[in-house]
Amino acid sequence: MLGGVRVVVADDSMLLREGLVRLLNEAECEVVAAVADAPTFLAAVDEHRPDVAVVDIRMPPTMTDDGLRAAVEARRRQPDLAVLMLSAYIERSYADVLLSDGRGRVGYLLKDRVASLNVLVDALRTLTAGGTVLDPEVVAQLLVARRADPLATITPRERDVLQLMAEGRSNAAI
Repeated sequence: MLGGVRVVVADDSMLLREGLVRLLNEAECEVVAAVADAPTFLAAVDEHRPDVAVVDIRMPPTMTDDGLRAAVEARRRQPDLAVLMLSAYIERSYADVLLSDGRGRVGYLLKDRVASLNVLVDALRTLTAGGTVLDPEVVAQLLVARRADPLATITPRERDVLQLMAEGRSNAAI
């Protein structure tokens, strides 16, 4: 299946982390580390230099976007690292951050949509070949956000201020 691919798994849920390790081993990947928090993930990437990292977005220490920030940092340190972000949530800003460097080799899948080993293997195969993998629900959210009129959400006063700024008025004049 994916023989010879070296993987680091990072997820704070022990059940999910160990389940991923077993699935990846079944897919003939070499899981070189399985960790529960973002700082340990970065240390594992530095130590093992994997081909792929499978990372939960929300991880300790803060349980916000530590996994995402650690993945971005890991790619800064190891530019050829493929990263598959897994999340229970759709968050457009996470996808934006992940895709912002334009280098490919990144993916964002919803955990509950990875319904079989084949889905996981296909995603990792695409990433290691240099491609990008996005959950259809994430893509839908990105497209909806792109189509929305950004001015539709501002107040009339904010619109007036914006117009005066565009006219080149000073702060005092506004």
